Amino acid sequence: MTDRDPPGWKGTPCDDLGTPVDIRTPPRRVVSLVPSLTETVALTCPEVLVAATQWCTHPAELDVERVRGTKNPNVRRIIELAPDLVLCNKEENRRIDVERLRAAGIPVWVTRIETVEEAMVSLARLCTEALGAGVPPWLVAAESAWAPAPPATERTAVIPIWRNPWMVVGRDTFTGDLARRLGLRLVHADRAARYPRLTEAELTEGVDIAVLPDEPYRFTESDGPDAFPDIPVALVEGRALTWYGPSLATARTTLTAQLSRARRPDQPSS
Repeated sequence: MTDRDPPGWKGTPCDDLGTPVDIRTPPRRVVSLVPSLTETVALTCPEVLVAATQWCTHPAELDVERVRGTKNPNVRRIIELAPDLVLCNKEENRRIDVERLRAAGIPVWVTRIETVEEAMVSLARLCTEALGAGVPPWLVAAESAWAPAPPATERTAVIPIWRNPWMVVGRDTFTGDLARRLGLRLVHADRAARYPRLTEAELTEGVDIAVLPDEPYRFTESDGPDAFPDIPVALVEGRALTWYGPSLATARTTLTAQLSRARRPDQPSS
């Protein structure tokens, strides 16, 4: 500890990848390049958020500068904003952008989240160690919501995330673990790819239910269910299924209700 360090300083914290991130005081200017993390900051310490990506849609009233997308952030503009901290995710952002920001002397905190449990731990560390904000109430609510065990009855499922070509959720993914906790077993989780590409014939093999989110591909009543004529289809909120921020507090209730309304495309809606 030096004379510059605040009381209680325990050393340089590390992000989820084990990289030390030199945050000497709670950051006052934060740029987030991940929609889930943008919502996390906006609902935890909104006064520090200065910029986010065009895909950061929550909260709906978010009014900050946009620095392009998750895969093509405007690194030059981010550097000009002189943030105290930039938030990224290993899966959603590119390593080269992280390296360019760090080379410019900007601290970058990278999360790695592949399970619901990892999400809880990662978000708690982000809020306390990186943002210095303490554990927010929404995270306490999320931990409580996901504490109960999965349903005793398991259904085989497929969760497409894209069409033409068909891509589905596979192994070692946050969405896959969340689905497991909802009583779903992903048919294609034994494939090598984390997001396998499938033919239309492979898409329905051994599947009890097809779960179609509205992002990243926007499946709708008229686009998606037609590929599953003999299988119950549930149209669900993509944010509840794939985001790992404050949405976790309500995701289990939301998705359970939407899954309960699954029906075959030839069945009338109730």
